[in-house]
Amino acid sequence: MPAAKHTPSPGFVVLYRWRLNPGAEHAFIAAWSQITELLRLRGSLGSRLNRGSDGLWYGYAQWPDAPSRDRAFAAGPVDASASARMKAAIAESLPEVVLEVETDYIAAAGYGGG
Repeated sequence: MPAAKHTPSPGFVVLYRWRLNPGAEHAFIAAWSQITELLRLRGSLGSRLNRGSDGLWYGYAQWPDAPSRDRAFAAGPVDASASARMKAAIAESLPEVVLEVETDYIAAAGYGGG
């Protein structure tokens, strides 16, 4: 079996967790997606949004480093309307978790194996 490819890892990763208001899922996804695209213009390496089997929603955001994230957020909201829609969809926000990447075998978007 061939060895898995190891790709360079982001330097800073944050895990976000929420409970959403019933029926607000589509609005949340649209707002999260808009904000993520705009944050990429400010240096973000992108994110993944996941729905957990426990009823929570998980956002996994990647940055080159903590100062890059700090600068992006210090510049103010990337889209105040999308931020408001996202906040309106959230019933409960749990504390964010900063993750330290030890190994990374997730393929970059747009790249398939084979």
